[in-house]
Parts: sequence; C-alpha cells; structure tokens
Amino acid sequence: MKPIKKWSGIALTGLLSVSLAACGSGSGNTGNTTGDKGDSASAGGKKVTIELAISKSSQDSPFIDETLLDNFEKETNIHINLQLLPAEQTATVLQTKLAVNETPDLVQYNLASATTDLNLERNFEILDDEAWVSRLENKDVLSAYGHVYSFHISQDTGMQGVVYNKDMFEEYGLEIPTTFEEFLAVCETLKSNGITPVFMPYKDNWAANIWPAAAFANAVEPSWFDQLNANEVKWTDVPEFVTALEQQYEVYEKGYTNADVLADSYDMAVGKFLNKEVAMMFMGDWLIESVAEKDPSISLGLFAIPSGDDPKIGASPLGGQLFIPKEAKYKEEAKKFLDYVASQEVAQQIVDERAYVSNLSDVTTPELPGYKQEIVDNYITPKKTTLTTDAYMLVDRSELYRALQDQFAGSKTAEQVLSTWSDKFIQLMKDKGVEGF
Repeated sequence: MKPIKKWSGIALTGLLSVSLAACGSGSGNTGNTTGDKGDSASAGGKKVTIELAISKSSQDSPFIDETLLDNFEKETNIHINLQLLPAEQTATVLQTKLAVNETPDLVQYNLASATTDLNLERNFEILDDEAWVSRLENKDVLSAYGHVYSFHISQDTGMQGVVYNKDMFEEYGLEIPTTFEEFLAVCETLKSNGITPVFMPYKDNWAANIWPAAAFANAVEPSWFDQLNANEVKWTDVPEFVTALEQQYEVYEKGYTNADVLADSYDMAVGKFLNKEVAMMFMGDWLIESVAEKDPSISLGLFAIPSGDDPKIGASPLGGQLFIPKEAKYKEEAKKFLDYVASQEVAQQIVDERAYVSNLSDVTTPELPGYKQEIVDNYITPKKTTLTTDAYMLVDRSELYRALQDQFAGSKTAEQVLSTWSDKFIQLMKDKGVEGF
C-alpha cells in the first residue's frame, strides 16, 4: 500500500492473491456462559464461551472452520460462539457494539477499513508482544500506526477484477476482454446463448464498489490520492470516474445481469457459479477459492476490470484479519485462540488447505493453485497491478456504497453518485479533523 500521511503502516507487499471476503464481522447476542471478566478457561477447568463477530459474507474464513473450532475447544475448554451479521450492516452494528459496551471478544474485519470504520487505535488491543509476532515474515500487513493490531497467517492480498468461467469462454470462443467494448461483446455472445453474463449481488452494497474501486485507481496516478486527502483535488475532477460508473450501469441496463440486482446478495454467488447459471462477476479471487472448495472441477479465472485501455488488476488491502477489542470480556481466551491458530502444526494445515502465502517463518508456502499462478504470471510478474481506492481512503465508505445502490435503483445518475460522494467525503474528512479540510 502506498503510504499516506495519516498512517504509519498497513503496507501491502508481495501482491499474491487469495482469500477472504472483504471486510467483515458479525452480530448476534453475546452469549458468554461462564466466568467473570478476566477469568481464564484453564482456571478450575471451567468452560468459557467467547464471541467471534464475523460478516455472513466472510463465512469462508479459515478461522471459523468447524473442525478447527472443535479441536480448539477440546484442547482449551474454550467454546467460540459466532455472531453473524449481514454484510451491509457489519460496520454499523460493530460501531454500535463498541460504543455501548456489547463488545465481542474477537472481530474479523479488514485492517484498512478498521482504521476508518472502527477507530482502530481507540477500540482494539495492540498485539506487539504476542509470541507469534516474532515469527512473522511480513509484520507490515498486520500493522497500522507503528503497531501490530491484527492477526492472520497469510500475507496475501486479495485481487479484484472479473471472475469468469473459463470453460464457458472456451466453449463460445471468447477471449479475455481488455476494453469495455470488447467486454460488452463478450456479454452479448453469452446472453445470445442463454447464459446470464454477469451476476450483480448489489443487495450487499459493498459489492457494487468492486468495479469502481479498480477502475478509479486505473484512471489516476497513486499520487492523485495524496492530493485528494489534502483537499487539493475532488472526486468530481476526474471525468473517467463518471465513465466507470456509467460503464457498470450500462452492463445492467443492457440486460447482461440478473434481473434483481438489489435483491440478490453475495451469499448466492457460489451457488450461481456451481450451477453454471452465470459466467462472470465483479469480485475478488476469494470467490474462486470458495467455488473450488465446493467443486474443484469448475474452472474459474480472474481478469482485470476492462474500464479503460490496458487495465491493471486491482489489489485490495489485506482483509479478514482478527482483532481483539480493548473492552473484550475474555481477552486472554481470545489471545489463546490466536496462539492456537498460529501454532506451527495448525497454521501449516490451514496454509496447505488454502494455498496461502505463509506469513510465519516456520510455516511453508505450498504450490499455488492454477488460478492463482495465472494471476501471478499475467498480472503480478509483469507489474500490471494497481492498489484499489480502498487502500488510500481515510474515511468510512458506506455512503459511497449506498449511492451506488441508488444508481441501480434509478434515483441517481453517475454524475449524482459522484457528486454525492464527493460532498460526503469532504464532510467526513472535516469531521476527522484532517488538515486542509
């Protein structure tokens, strides 16, 4: 990640893909069943239930694997209860929980987003002194403001673009499009053969930002975002941003998508690809992994969002880390879970199963799956990657996501979406007290 003045960290290196759905944590009633604040599960052999908050869109997370949780409970007598939350409400509910002291013991979220959405410094534990930190190969991908705030065993960053069914492309003689006009032609061929070209699950409003997040970053140099964050330029100053929003809407308007884009959700995506109902989706490579887990015979790949000439693939900020809130009831038990997952044996098993690029010195990175190696060969090695706009943002982006939904509801044009977001961005930066606003 390109450094920003307000941050001291969250560097993204080795832009190898995988993994976890964007941001996320969850909800539900807290259900700690035994012990007072600070009690240890090992004291007196009492069982303790700790809460892990995670988004429904992140249910492919390795940290909530049923076997993993069962084995952890058998070894430690600590039960983990999952709080699940609809993706579009994740940030709001977590903000409320943190504010009213209904704090979970563990939160899975995106580190870059946590700095803006959840007030990272105020609400979460610094983990610098945990034993596993000394084994990290790349501490920066788990750090912000000069400290380790989050946990993961992978140092990968999710790649974002167009997930596509390679077999369908081969069957109909389609080439990977590198321009928007070529992309529309691909869609037309698929539609004429009775296939829904693109699945848009925009009930989950964050999903509507996959196309813009890469397209916007492709349209400007990284230094432009420094100017944006200093109030020297505005979102409305770049005509290509409007074009990118118009392009995404045009795909819908031409009938190349599911009919109910504002009713269909991300949790339907795996099934759509498994059933071969759709050919493409604007999403990250974590979706490919999720489909492969269900049916390895389905061959999916990823190509860059074709919003302009010679597009680069979007590299999103590392997502899906675990955090421990400062007000967690069972902080020591939460830390025991991190220790357990970070143990050489457990971490190696997860890394092997998920084909992660290991971030632990004593855990070996396995051979990469085919789709990931293609991303390396086609985009990473030739340096055709660009950090998505999320990497540069200092404020909550939920108002942008809602404005994007408004476009598909027909209540805003692309220009109005951008103008609405530009005004909101300025206000949010003022509220944060950022210099220049």
